Amino acid sequence: MFKKTVQSLLFSVLAAGLVVSGCGSNPPGDKKGAAGGKTGESQLPPYEISIAFWGNNQRDIGLVEKEINKITQAKINATVKLNRIEPAAWTQQKILMLAGNEKADLVFTGEDQYISEVSQKQLLPLDDLLKKHGKDIVASFQPEVLAASKINGITYAVPSIRDFASYPTILMRTDMLKKYNIDVSNIKKLDDIDPVFQKIKENYPTYNLLGKATAAASLAYSLVITTVDPLGDMIGVLDNLDGLKVVNLYETPYYANVVKTLRRWYQAGYIPKDIATSKQSGKDYMKANIGFATVNKGKPGIPSQTSQIVGAEVTEVKLGTPKTDTVAITNAMFAIAANSKNPERAMMLLNLMYSDKDLVNLLAWGIEGQHYAKQPNNTIDFPQGLEASKSGYNLRQGWMFGNQLLTHPWTSDGPDIWKDMAEFNKNSKKSAALGFMYNPAPVKTELAAINNVIQQYSMGLETGTLDPEEILPKFNAALKAAGIDKVIAEKQKQLDSWAASKK
Repeated sequence: MFKKTVQSLLFSVLAAGLVVSGCGSNPPGDKKGAAGGKTGESQLPPYEISIAFWGNNQRDIGLVEKEINKITQAKINATVKLNRIEPAAWTQQKILMLAGNEKADLVFTGEDQYISEVSQKQLLPLDDLLKKHGKDIVASFQPEVLAASKINGITYAVPSIRDFASYPTILMRTDMLKKYNIDVSNIKKLDDIDPVFQKIKENYPTYNLLGKATAAASLAYSLVITTVDPLGDMIGVLDNLDGLKVVNLYETPYYANVVKTLRRWYQAGYIPKDIATSKQSGKDYMKANIGFATVNKGKPGIPSQTSQIVGAEVTEVKLGTPKTDTVAITNAMFAIAANSKNPERAMMLLNLMYSDKDLVNLLAWGIEGQHYAKQPNNTIDFPQGLEASKSGYNLRQGWMFGNQLLTHPWTSDGPDIWKDMAEFNKNSKKSAALGFMYNPAPVKTELAAINNVIQQYSMGLETGTLDPEEILPKFNAALKAAGIDKVIAEKQKQLDSWAASKK
């Protein structure tokens, strides 16, 4: 389950309507013109730059394109084609695009897709292009964060600037906590939550007290992915972020404690009996007024965003400190396709996505006055009388395009969200393996067998449905039979080689 979920992160957590994200050593600011509005770049021959990405249909995407082109024609004498692809068709369409002669310049990539595309020579090396035309990109990052996307010392993609850090958290309905005078300020770990659930259950016996962060994930997923370094695919992790010892997650005392706690809650009736197969998330339960809490990945803005989604104020219970690893950085990036007809112009446009405030706001929010309106407190909201469902451009994927810290904050997040996000990322705990990129190709046969085992056992264990006292030993025995020790040894070998190269 973990492998499947990590690999589908781009199409679940990110596509779940998350509005905030952010990182970078520089605070938000407009460096408009830095990419060369008055330089020779505006005198270059005309060129149309294709940007390929996934996203839901936007009726006014053509209007947004026209406004973007006013900026790009003036600065780099180029027009932009927003090549939006339906999420369900993205993977297959992208494979065909990169393998054929279809026009492609900037292409969204991340995680396992990125490694595969680099190995197939479908993406261009970017280091020379960054030196020549990407100075604003380089200036926007902490060096170790920008370097996290390197493969064998070479940059093939640039991460967007968003939430690079996260921590485990549980969000609870504030009104129910207040009604029974429940103080959650001293809760530091999962086992501290039992008295809270017990009190709520006594008064709301039919409620689903705890739900999943997303319908496809397990209950444990958000707790674990924000605590360990998954080293790419979660099959072999770092449970100690200061060391470089790869371990089997499913054999760690940490994992055993998580699944045992979830089992206890399941047996007590705090977790829905159909949680393993349910297509509803904790937010869905809360929105329908039949739920109390949800697990989640924590970051600045998550309480206000969740409150807006569920229609009720929530209180955050933090269960860990912020940490940053390679996967958190590399799961959302743009690369230049090997079949680009003009890589230099593509890099110029990518540079604008980290420096031109007007351009990134068009990508993130659409056209001012038509798709959003500025508010007195330096935030934005829908124009008066416009509902989200009626907007012609409500993509909500600002985390995808360049530097999200240059976008206007949405009103529910408050005016300081990007300042808070930059500090949050900068001060987070960095994994000792930050920048390590795992190549699973040498053990792909074993990984196929291991993933089948994980698919069989993990969801039941990670929702409390199965008894870990009985099932966890069987799970680990099956993993060993499938070759997990060989996979961990290969990952350790690659990690050791990477660490040696860093010295």
